[in-house]
Amino acid sequence: MRRTRKRLLSAFTVTLLAAGLLVAAGSPALAAAGRLRAAFTLTGTTGEYTVTNPSSETVADWSITFTVPAGVTATSGSNATVSQAGNQVTLVPAYYIKSLAPGRSTYPYSPSFRLSSAVNPTTCRIDDANCDGSGDLPPSTPANLRLVAKTTTTAALAWNAAAPGSLPVTGYDVYQGTTLAASVTGTEARITGLTPNTAYRFTVVAKDRKDAKSPPTPALAVTTNNPGDDTQAPTAPSNLRSTAVTSSTVALAWNASTDNTGVVSYDVYRGADLATTVTGTTATVSGLSPSTSYSFTVKARDGYDNVSAASAAVSARTGDIVNGYARVGYFVQWGIYGRQFFVKNLVTNGSASKLTHLLYAFGNIDPVNHTCLSGVTKGTTSNPQDPNQGDGAGDAEADYSRPMSAAQSVDGVGDTGWETLRGNFNQLKKLKVKNPNLKVLISLGGWTYSKYFSDVAATPASRQKFVASCIDTYLKGNVKAYGGAGGPGTAAGIFDGIDIDWEWPGSPDGHPGNHWSANDKTNLTALLAEFRTQMDAYGATTGKRYELQAFTPADPAKVSGGWEIPKIFDYLDVANVQGYDFHGSGSDNSWEPNRTGHQGNLYADADDPYNFKFSVESAINAYTNAGANPRKLTLGLAFYGRGWQGVAEGGKKGEWQSATGAAPGQFAEEAGTRGYANLLASVPNCTVQHDTAAVATACYTGNGGQWWTFDDAWSIQQKVAWLKTRGLLGVMAWEMSGDTGSLMTTVDNSLK
Repeated sequence: MRRTRKRLLSAFTVTLLAAGLLVAAGSPALAAAGRLRAAFTLTGTTGEYTVTNPSSETVADWSITFTVPAGVTATSGSNATVSQAGNQVTLVPAYYIKSLAPGRSTYPYSPSFRLSSAVNPTTCRIDDANCDGSGDLPPSTPANLRLVAKTTTTAALAWNAAAPGSLPVTGYDVYQGTTLAASVTGTEARITGLTPNTAYRFTVVAKDRKDAKSPPTPALAVTTNNPGDDTQAPTAPSNLRSTAVTSSTVALAWNASTDNTGVVSYDVYRGADLATTVTGTTATVSGLSPSTSYSFTVKARDGYDNVSAASAAVSARTGDIVNGYARVGYFVQWGIYGRQFFVKNLVTNGSASKLTHLLYAFGNIDPVNHTCLSGVTKGTTSNPQDPNQGDGAGDAEADYSRPMSAAQSVDGVGDTGWETLRGNFNQLKKLKVKNPNLKVLISLGGWTYSKYFSDVAATPASRQKFVASCIDTYLKGNVKAYGGAGGPGTAAGIFDGIDIDWEWPGSPDGHPGNHWSANDKTNLTALLAEFRTQMDAYGATTGKRYELQAFTPADPAKVSGGWEIPKIFDYLDVANVQGYDFHGSGSDNSWEPNRTGHQGNLYADADDPYNFKFSVESAINAYTNAGANPRKLTLGLAFYGRGWQGVAEGGKKGEWQSATGAAPGQFAEEAGTRGYANLLASVPNCTVQHDTAAVATACYTGNGGQWWTFDDAWSIQQKVAWLKTRGLLGVMAWEMSGDTGSLMTTVDNSLK
């Protein structure tokens, strides 16, 4: 409800300049930030900002951020929504005051909020500038610029950290004369490529996130060494050892080398590649792939660039991506419609606390720009054989625009409809608050959205462009505005990585109309390498490693034709191997409408009449026989069933028997498919049977009736016991809406 701003303030009212200066009660002072000003008043525990626009241009999509003391919480009041992270509060205005024309203000609909204590906010920012109208102060000049070490071609510099101005310091620029030589985030830099026996002058400036720069330091004179002054190399480092590992790093230590003029640095090699250079006798090599063995050596270097012989090599294996076993599940974007399955259901059915990874399906590829697509709500065509079925399709409404009610919300707090982040994305954000160890990844592609993968992977330029757009959209959170939601940074922090669901590289057997090429196999590896490179580069700015996973085929022919095993695992953290869909009728009866068959049998079935007898075992063997590390593989489970009707009984109660087509599905447009829970509840007289030789579950309603194939608790227990003997990483489930929690509980208990 809108309200009229109170004109009379109580005796307890405090008027505050947002910068923290008290002024007379009842006469709020104007505070400005670039183009906007914000004046704050506090009445009891209700705070209010009156925002004015004294500039000559309309300002839209502004927000206010401010700081409250530790332990104080802020909640939404009127004309705005509030979010809080630690002691920083963000105030997002309602749509009717979101845009301010020149000379206009938010009065009488100024945004307000409630505080748990009557306190004055500080460090207020609006439209990314100071609320009090003052200009941003740059950082102070870094102090004590000094030379740490030098060689004939390098200079190692260090300095004391600069004090922040209006904004925190984000980095430092090192200048060689007037030329930018390096940009770093810490207080050290190593300048390379210098000329021997040459004088240089270096300065350093600090900068903040708006690129405001400090005055430069006094210049430091450095003359590089003359290589003719010393030709004796250091001794080789000894006792190289691994001291600690994580899933992406290896820590090393060694005994110091000796040298007649002194050792100034050590070069650490990963195989034949230089991994890092350090000045001490320890190093941590980062950017490594999990569950992978590496070989390291170290060479010492003196100040005249004489290099020692290599140390003895040491091998170290990075840790697994998870402790124990992975539990990966897909959440489908469209589940909130007919399925009425919301992110909250993962909490209420107990699955969220059991999962290690949740993959959000699916992101699409822009058919024109060949970038990650966002900001559209456009359905697919109804014909599954339409080669353009998924072109330009997406659902920004479900992703981040649709308001969720309190009953649909993870934390029981419904959306007002004016937040810049709503829908599934906001619920995923809330889910991660409740489950801080859960990793959420965006899944790109899928059956209908894989059409343009071959195009984006085709060249170095197309790969770089595509990957950069996906990181910008999903990791940086710059989703395009839609329905009053979205915009720069609004989806930041939700996704912990990216899942590639390309169906299928190097094969014409994907969705009709999919582009494919004989070069897809090598191009896919290059695409994964580009993802790893750019994700690691972005992670260096956030202090976080982002995961890269992929959905990979069960068909050994598709594995050998489209996936370079084991090379892809230099970049890929996890391959979620398809352990289902071996057989099925298809919603349009275009697949195998006239014969039943197991969709996820563990072992080959001797009664299988097809030439190639698909099985989970043969699928996993296609990877491990080619050199894949089992601890990078998960086994896919079906939380749904595939069914036929008009099925003859035969000798095995409908198994491998003739049929007349797909059985009625859970939804009219999805004949032949039902979620596990729906199948058990909605298909009458479907007697469950277990094929103990093939390890497959089915149910049959009787001669001429329906036959369904699916995973249940029994088959899951058998498969999990088997994957443990094979040393696999864990399981993946497609998809979570099919289960009311019983299957996930079986998975969890079986993996313990």
